[in-house]
Amino acid sequence: MKETLLIKHAVGGRTFLDTDKQPVAYQWEQSGTGWRLIVHKLSKASIEQILTWKDELNLFLFQQVPGEPMKKIWFYIKEGQVMYDEAKEELTIEADSRIEYIPDTFGSLH
Repeated sequence: MKETLLIKHAVGGRTFLDTDKQPVAYQWEQSGTGWRLIVHKLSKASIEQILTWKDELNLFLFQQVPGEPMKKIWFYIKEGQVMYDEAKEELTIEADSRIEYIPDTFGSLH
């Protein structure tokens, strides 16, 4: 499976991170009733932009399994739940909900 992480500005649509263009290590996991994303060793410029706009972020994962339609997961981020640990070089984003869908079929009636 191929997975792409996007972190974007919710208002202007500017992309702060696209792992297809800027490969970085990351992991995401269920955390209580929500989800936690941890990005490792992100560039200083990207970190500054993400922290500046931390209350206006959209977080997406695109998952592509060969032979299947691409799945998109849209995470809703809690206000202020974006933190950076300089010593560990880890950006942590907490999301309280998510929507999973197939973009090609989104909005169609079945």
